[in-house]
Amino acid sequence: MTFSNHHPLPSREAALTTPTIAFLGIGLMGHPMAVRLAGAGYTVRAWNRSPDKAEALRPAGVQPCEEIEAAVCAAGIVISMLASGTVVGEVIDAALPSLLPGALWIDMSSTQHGEALAFHARLAAHQVRFLDAPVSGGVAGAQAGSLAIMAGGAPDDFASAEPVLRAMGRPTLVGPAGSGQVAKLCNQLIVGGTLNIVAEALLLAQAAGADPAAVRSAIRGGFAESRILELHGQRMLDRNFIPGGQVTSQLKDLQNVLVAAADAGLVLPVTSVVTANYRSIADDLPRADHAAALLALEKMNPGQRLGTAPDQLPPM
Repeated sequence: MTFSNHHPLPSREAALTTPTIAFLGIGLMGHPMAVRLAGAGYTVRAWNRSPDKAEALRPAGVQPCEEIEAAVCAAGIVISMLASGTVVGEVIDAALPSLLPGALWIDMSSTQHGEALAFHARLAAHQVRFLDAPVSGGVAGAQAGSLAIMAGGAPDDFASAEPVLRAMGRPTLVGPAGSGQVAKLCNQLIVGGTLNIVAEALLLAQAAGADPAAVRSAIRGGFAESRILELHGQRMLDRNFIPGGQVTSQLKDLQNVLVAAADAGLVLPVTSVVTANYRSIADDLPRADHAAALLALEKMNPGQRLGTAPDQLPPM
């Protein structure tokens, strides 16, 4: 395996106190997260199923690895940021023979609560510690190092991970293993529901004869104010659906909310409707920003369209 000759060497003190990090999964979120860790002085080894995505991190001081074994074999901390719980499980299986006993695996992907508990048990059987630590804040938050990080696991393991997590955002321990995923599902429930409500409000404003941009401006600062009204309300007015968070990811998270609700014996009627709205556009617009909730709403209201701007959509 060839590593970059330009990776900055840490100080002697940092070498003694700073763990090597294996970062597995270099996607829209993983790329800026790995860059933040390298910028904080950590030795970061990156692996991705598409090796070119890991290689693209070399100029940031990250060591790309073509094989997962090379990434994890000397890592005190392993971070996974992957597409689904199924993929996380496959990657854990591939990495297990090369993991250091006592290493700490931090899964920052969004998975089901039950999947996080299964990962914890599987790794514990091999003397590997585990935190589930999903995030919120999107690509912009990953780039700025301002992600909300919801962690589940043992307090001692969280204390070990906290300096690393702080390089990427604001970590909070919310309970034992699996609790991070519960918190993320609560977050996505609120995000997905609010996106759909903002879309309905803006489309109603226009259909009833008001200026939707002026309505948005008028209600900001009142009880309806939110980051979603601020950022995604403007996205809807601009018809800018270049992601950020994607429809396919929002749908996956909302489906996981419904699984968790069923396991807890709950009926969540609003979440069920919001999930169906995203499902209605997932085949045609899987990579569109989740503000495309507006497009799902317009699909249900033929002849109604917010504004006159052309749609900005990612390439299929």
